[in-house]
Amino acid sequence: MSSSLRLLVFDLDGTLIDSSEDLTNSVNAMLVHLGKSPLPHAVISSYIGDGAAMLVRRALGDPGDADSAAPAHDEEFQTAFRYFLSYYREHKLDNTRPYPGVLDALQTLRALFPNASMAILTNKPVGPSRDICDALGLSPYFFQNYGGDSFPTKKPDPTGLLQLIQEASALQGQPLLPDEVVMIGDSDVDVLTARRASTRALGCSYGLAPYSLTLAEPDSIVATPSEWPAALQHLFSQS
Repeated sequence: MSSSLRLLVFDLDGTLIDSSEDLTNSVNAMLVHLGKSPLPHAVISSYIGDGAAMLVRRALGDPGDADSAAPAHDEEFQTAFRYFLSYYREHKLDNTRPYPGVLDALQTLRALFPNASMAILTNKPVGPSRDICDALGLSPYFFQNYGGDSFPTKKPDPTGLLQLIQEASALQGQPLLPDEVVMIGDSDVDVLTARRASTRALGCSYGLAPYSLTLAEPDSIVATPSEWPAALQHLFSQS
C-alpha cells in the first residue's frame, strides 16, 4: 500500500449523506408557498450540487449559470430563497442519513491511512452542513468542514480545495503535493474542482449525479462507500 495519500476531501450531499428527500420537500414547500406547483423528486435532485441559491433558481425556472451571481434584485427569488433556507433549517434532518457503509468506510480509511487528514468541501451552506454532520456522527472524522458560503466562490472553483490543502499542510507540518490529495464526490462538479487544483478525483456513482461522472473522467469510480478503501489503495499504489 502506498503511503502517499495525505488528504481526502469529501463532498457532502450525494457522497456522504442522502439528503435528496429533505431538499426536495423543502423546495416543494417553497414552491407551494409561492403559489406554484411542486416538482417531481427526480427533477429537483437533478438541480442539486451547485449550492442553495442555484437550487432555488432552477426550481423557479431560471437555468442560470453555476458561476453567475444570484439575482439579488429579483424579489421573487429573494422571497423564495429566504423561505427555502428557513424551511430547510427546520427540516434538514427529517429523512437525511449517511449512505449505508459511510461510517464504517470512514473508520476503515482512518485505520488504513493514519497519516492522512480528512475534510468536507460542499456547496451546501456551511451552517446546515456542520449541523447535519454533528447530528449524524460524521464530524469527528473531519478536521474541517467548508460550505458554499465559506468562500467568495463555490466548487468547481478550486479555492476551497486549495485552502484545505494549505490547512492540512500546516496540520501535518509538511507541504502537501497535489498528487497526495483526492477529492471524493458524486458529480462532475467535484471532478472539475479536483482537476483545477491538480489533485486526484474519486467518483461516487450511487449519488445524485452519476450521469455526469463518466464524461468528467475521475481517476476511479465506486458504486458504494464501502468501496472507498480498496479504490484508494489501488489508486495510490499506482503512484
